[in-house]
Amino acid sequence: MAPFRIPNLSRTIAILRLGALLALLTASSAAQGRKACSDGPVLTVSAATVGQGSLVLAQVTRTKGLPSLTSEWDGHPQPLWKEGLNQSTLHALLGIDLEKPPGRYEWKVSWPGSDGKELSCSILLIVRVGKFPTEHLTVENQYVQPDPEQLKRAEADQQKMRAIYDTLTPERLWDGKFMFPLQDVSTGGNFGRRRVLNGQPRSPHAGVDFPAAAGTPVFASQSGKVMLAEELYYSGNTVVIDHGYGIFTMYYHLSKISVAAGDRIKAGGEIGKVGATGRVTGPHLHWGLTVQHARVNGLQIVARQP
Repeated sequence: MAPFRIPNLSRTIAILRLGALLALLTASSAAQGRKACSDGPVLTVSAATVGQGSLVLAQVTRTKGLPSLTSEWDGHPQPLWKEGLNQSTLHALLGIDLEKPPGRYEWKVSWPGSDGKELSCSILLIVRVGKFPTEHLTVENQYVQPDPEQLKRAEADQQKMRAIYDTLTPERLWDGKFMFPLQDVSTGGNFGRRRVLNGQPRSPHAGVDFPAAAGTPVFASQSGKVMLAEELYYSGNTVVIDHGYGIFTMYYHLSKISVAAGDRIKAGGEIGKVGATGRVTGPHLHWGLTVQHARVNGLQIVARQP
């Protein structure tokens, strides 16, 4: 009888790791959406089926020889841009709003044909219901049932924020990858949670919460222009940064603000300190991301941005 041999453990582990990587890549490739258009360009999206609150990386390749291209996401103009030295690929970020109705939606790219008529090609994305938990919180009653004066102030804040999100800077203000707004932090929570405040249902939580001690420095996730730096009723001391092409990050509940509206900020520049201002239950940073008005999970821009 041949002696029993123990296999080479390191080689076995390497094979298992390689198999796991190949399986991951295969699953990732299958999850992507890709369409080769009859007139040349190829459309690719990082996921063909996505949940509410997701961020989708989209690309147009084989654009050489084509005139200027435009794109639409769900019927609205969607900016395209180039990355680095690769001039034959255009990029876009498609935001799936936290409360976008489930269904089938179209990302369409158009360009003028040789005869002057518009040509187009599109790819479908399927939006599914997001799986978000519900949390019950107790806060000061004024933040659940504000008096007329407080309500008037909160409504003015909302109008101010809408005006900011309506601003489309037609250029990139960021440089490189987006980063987390706190040092030594690589994850956060609570995005999309359905909240019940003092027993009353409220809008879902549209940002990522990072627990941190009051006074912890907060940094800009990317370079851009400070659009707002002031105290708001619900979000307390608030900073909003425009990164271009309809991409904004928000920083709520700060104890201190270190920038002013109109400032140009670089990635990693300090913008304030963690606090507990506004409607909160304790010190933390609420970090939000909107892409073309869509409220999406900010963690995904760190992971997926080209």
